[in-house]
Amino acid sequence: MSIKNLVSLGLLIFVPIAIAAEKLEWGALTVFGLSAIAIVPLAIWLSTATEEIAVSLGPSIGGLLNAVFGNATELIISLVALKEGLVDIVKASITGTVVSNLLLAMGLSMLLGGLRYKEQEFQPVVARVNGSTMTLAVIAIVLPATVITTSNVVEPSAISHLSLFVAAVLILVYGFTLIFSLKTHSYLYDVGVVELEGEATPEHSEHGEGKPNLWFWVGILLAATIGVAVVSEIFVGAVEEATAGLGLTPLFTGVILLPLVGGAAEYVTAVRVAIKNNMDLSVSVAMGSSLLVALLVAPILVIVGQLIGQPMDLNFSLFEVVAVAIAVIIANLISLDGRSNWLEGLLLLATYSILGAAFYFHPV
Repeated sequence: MSIKNLVSLGLLIFVPIAIAAEKLEWGALTVFGLSAIAIVPLAIWLSTATEEIAVSLGPSIGGLLNAVFGNATELIISLVALKEGLVDIVKASITGTVVSNLLLAMGLSMLLGGLRYKEQEFQPVVARVNGSTMTLAVIAIVLPATVITTSNVVEPSAISHLSLFVAAVLILVYGFTLIFSLKTHSYLYDVGVVELEGEATPEHSEHGEGKPNLWFWVGILLAATIGVAVVSEIFVGAVEEATAGLGLTPLFTGVILLPLVGGAAEYVTAVRVAIKNNMDLSVSVAMGSSLLVALLVAPILVIVGQLIGQPMDLNFSLFEVVAVAIAVIIANLISLDGRSNWLEGLLLLATYSILGAAFYFHPV
């Protein structure tokens, strides 16, 4: 068993502790901290199970599974928060997930990978395709805010209808990106599948197996999903009171804290493969996760919000729009040449730190 799996297995002890803390009313801050830690190993096991099932089912179905369930943890947490009426935090978490994946995850990967290898290479064409699609996502975030800013009076229903239309377009575009990556141009993305198979083979070959046990990992996937849903209820129930007690705004909570909790699995995977000198997969994980959130998770939340009576639109604040635009621009610039080093990773992390400080000091 890998070190990652051993650590995540040990951290599962926080799941019953978090549940007990909520039942015994240990205080919002304690419950918030324990449930946040408990979500991390569950997210890692959910991601691991998805990868193992992908290897077992083969490139096409496996790639589709990874593409759809890659950010299941963030989606579950956001759905629970949306159900509780925390719309502002949910919208901020969309911004934060995009920013943290492009700057934090990719920055850590380039920094730690660059410290081990002088210069690392990856396919610039994949980065360019992902960058172009992310630009569309930025446009989708910018437009509703621009409509309000440039109009004297805008009916809430108009923004709601615009958001639903944009959400439908984004889901359609995501579907076409799947066709592009899994069918017509799958050869550009084969490195991810090869890497996953390469990591799975040694562990299973010791037991004389060629592929992972499908039903075992399906069980792990279901158990991890249920666990994330249960602990997310506890986490979301304590988040407002706990963060208010710490003096944190809903904006900072959504943009910085929630992505750190929900995106742990992506960060671990991106850094781990970068240290193994596979920047192709590392960049694909970081940028692909941002695409999944912008083109699928956000539109789903808009549609679900309308259905459950918690209206959510794509009208992000100007500051959130600027933050996403900055993250996309700098990530595109750094990834254009298909090469990375530790300094570029440091630049991404520095940008993330500055944005994080700006969100911290941003008034409510």
